[in-house]
Amino acid sequence: MAPAEILSGKVVSGQVRERLKQQVVEMTQKFPGFRPGLAILQVGNRDDSNLYINMKLKAAAEIGISANHIKLPNTATEADVLKCIASLNADPAVHGFIVQLPLDSDNPINTEKITNAVAPEKDVDGLSSINAGKLSRGDLGDCFIPCTPKGCMELIRQTGVQVAGKRAVVIGRSKIVGAPMHDLLLWNNATVTTCHSKTSTLAEEVGKADILVVAAGRAEMVKGEWIKPGAIVIDCGINHVPDSTKASGKRVVGDVAYSSAKEKASFITPVPGGVGPMTVAMLMQSTVESAQRFLEKFQPGKWTIQYNQLTLKMPVPSDIEISKSCMPKPIEQVAKEVGLFPDEVELYGQTKAKVQLSVLKRLQNQPDGKYVVVTGITPTPLGEGKSTTTVGLVQALGAHLHQNVFACVRQPSQGPTFGIKGGAAGGGYCQVVPMEEFNLHLTGDIHAITAANNLVAAAIDARMFHEMTQSDQALYSRLVPSVNGVRKFSDIQIRRLQKLGINKTDPMALTKEEVNAFVRLDIDPGTITWQRVLDTNDRFLRKITIGQSATEKGFTRTAQFDITVSSEIMAVLALADGLDDMKKRFGRMVVASSKKGQPVTADDLGVTGALAVLMKDTVKPNLMQTLEGTPVFVHAGPFANIAHGNSSVLADKIALKLVGKDGFVVTEAGFGADIGMEKFFNIKCRYSGLRPHVVVLVATVRALKMHGGGPAVTAGVPLPKEYTEENLQLVAKGCSNLNKQIQNARMFGVPVVVAVNAFKTDTKAELALVVQYAKEAGAFDAVECTHWAEGGKGALALARAVQRASQAPNNFRFLYNVELPIVDKIRLIAQQVYGARDIELLPEAQEKVALYTKQGFGNLPICMAKTHLSLSHDPEQKGAPTGFVLPIRDIRASVGAGFLYPLVGTMSTMPGLPTRPCFYDIDLDPVSGEVNGLF
Repeated sequence: MAPAEILSGKVVSGQVRERLKQQVVEMTQKFPGFRPGLAILQVGNRDDSNLYINMKLKAAAEIGISANHIKLPNTATEADVLKCIASLNADPAVHGFIVQLPLDSDNPINTEKITNAVAPEKDVDGLSSINAGKLSRGDLGDCFIPCTPKGCMELIRQTGVQVAGKRAVVIGRSKIVGAPMHDLLLWNNATVTTCHSKTSTLAEEVGKADILVVAAGRAEMVKGEWIKPGAIVIDCGINHVPDSTKASGKRVVGDVAYSSAKEKASFITPVPGGVGPMTVAMLMQSTVESAQRFLEKFQPGKWTIQYNQLTLKMPVPSDIEISKSCMPKPIEQVAKEVGLFPDEVELYGQTKAKVQLSVLKRLQNQPDGKYVVVTGITPTPLGEGKSTTTVGLVQALGAHLHQNVFACVRQPSQGPTFGIKGGAAGGGYCQVVPMEEFNLHLTGDIHAITAANNLVAAAIDARMFHEMTQSDQALYSRLVPSVNGVRKFSDIQIRRLQKLGINKTDPMALTKEEVNAFVRLDIDPGTITWQRVLDTNDRFLRKITIGQSATEKGFTRTAQFDITVSSEIMAVLALADGLDDMKKRFGRMVVASSKKGQPVTADDLGVTGALAVLMKDTVKPNLMQTLEGTPVFVHAGPFANIAHGNSSVLADKIALKLVGKDGFVVTEAGFGADIGMEKFFNIKCRYSGLRPHVVVLVATVRALKMHGGGPAVTAGVPLPKEYTEENLQLVAKGCSNLNKQIQNARMFGVPVVVAVNAFKTDTKAELALVVQYAKEAGAFDAVECTHWAEGGKGALALARAVQRASQAPNNFRFLYNVELPIVDKIRLIAQQVYGARDIELLPEAQEKVALYTKQGFGNLPICMAKTHLSLSHDPEQKGAPTGFVLPIRDIRASVGAGFLYPLVGTMSTMPGLPTRPCFYDIDLDPVSGEVNGLF
């Protein structure tokens, strides 16, 4: 018979690599920025290992696989190797990795323990017990097969001979080749015999084989005369035998006597150039397969989410009872369900986590979902249920309509929580849970803001004190101290010098005049706008005198404490686009003016870096969930009457990527549409670049009756009968406010869906009347909602209306161009949004217009600070007042956040604690540790 046909591993592996190269190209075209990732972990520095690794790295580079070689020294311990493996297991950029064997360490290392530590889904070498077990069971599509047996099967396939029904003999029973080769042939329907060193009839068994795979590790052990004529021979051996004709004095041979075997076999693999190249090619193939599985499992926007089923009770229990009756999913599960990777999530216990901003880079090519903002008509002091509606809407879209949906809400202040309002987690069967976690410390963001804000305040007074008590040279010596005889400017000091126009980096080169300019901020105490903050309603800190200690040498001044969430640092957090952007905004924050009228910034004070350090974790959004198991980002929390009143840009951006192009992100703007929504559009959307698809405007019969002339609504006081009995006339008259707020939303070119939040005292006729008026006023749709009592089910009509509205034409536009003069921008808001006839700038405001224009801040957006209880500046004016003149008593600058905020009328300050604050009802069970009481 004719000599055997040579099965060249070089040729076949080349074909495999070309195929893989094309697959990687298609993968990266479909998922831009994605590349399969392979890691090779080596311990020690064996020459043979280095050779094999270089071959693998070269093949990976050719195919387009991102390969990383991690090399541990031979002093590495078992713990060191396991720690490295754990890191690779958690790295989403690594889709497969191998531990190069043998482990060349001076310390004892259990190889079995090491190979089994590799995550099975990344074990592209197929050496873990889990993959071996799956192979032995025949689960070939759900495991990785060791590369050498996999390469052998590919070579066998190249012959065109059907494996099924053939007799196969495997010589060798190692875990790497022999044992998996047996299983692989068996599950390809061959009749398999495994032989080994103890097999007494080896030649006889070999003679029966239609397919012979030899992996014995003994040079030319199998003789040609043993082989059945026409058999396929796969030689996995690599042995060195003496050969004086070779320069090295030895040559490489296989486990089969090649020259005689090729005369009997029909196909045979050479050594070298047979199985060896296939092993590397199969490693690459398994890595690409692993990357494909990863993409199928973690395809952006492809969620597999488990929802919680509500058990509704009537009457509806208290919020805390409902919250405690729910068993939240582990937050790790929520993160996984929405497509977050383990290394992108920082756990804070079982029910909350922070999400790394790296997810934005990973999903940068993912299209955004639909962007929905929930706002409301001018509310009563009790609130009309925007947060409840936000949660109800996402529960309806997610748990009932099975859409990818995220809620993005603000973190509540402890001031209202312990004061009079209570919590802000929603209410009834539409809550963020656990509500006690949500309403209290959460992950400490507000505490960090308090610390950062008060660091700036302390720096202001300390700097003024030191400038008043020291000479220029003494200040300079302390600001630029000599360390080991060398003075050096810090980076922040270099920035100050550049701001002053001093282009010097040698501290010894400054002139006396330059030293004076550098060391003296010369703050005018009367211009300080930066106050201390506390997240508590403490009425006795509204106006204080500081500096009364004898150590302050009589340098006293009047100051005050504000609520923490009104700090500019909170506004910066909400509008920042990342850690670097947040740091730059901190540096630009203006805290006062110098006596020459120049702005003094946080950068001038030298605190920018410290602020960034204090705030480095707050920039990551907080992940929680609703009662029905839909995901929620809780991040940032300024009030809309004193700041821009929206949750963070970063939370919205991450959520929009995670939900995918067909999903929804529902966020909430504080107070009425004239405040929170206007600032959402003109400030937040301007800085984020995001464009909203739908406005959900929350209205209640209660609030409309108030706007129609009903009696005052006061927190903690029972509602008058006008609010508990049907009164269509009051409702109809109050719809003037609803009409105006619909027009305000439409002014920005966005479709409006009115959510009529039904209370148990509302009648069907009243609710129907509101729906009718809303549609006549130009709303895209208006629906009655019962989500407070029914959860997502009660907001299904709203969810469907939002889905339809998101497909409607959208011509989003800003109300004003920021290049307009300050006064013109204020006038536009007052006239177009509030309904004012004109504005009146009081003397202090006029001075600020001139100052900020001179300082270069005139092109910032406007953030009006006015009452939330009326469209006008007067909280007693209800409905939709017109013809009034809006008084602007002062204007202040939040330059870091990026807006000017005019103070409108005589806004009330944050209330102090009432006679019976909410904390009377809050208690801790000392046995269980549970929080009890009503929020």
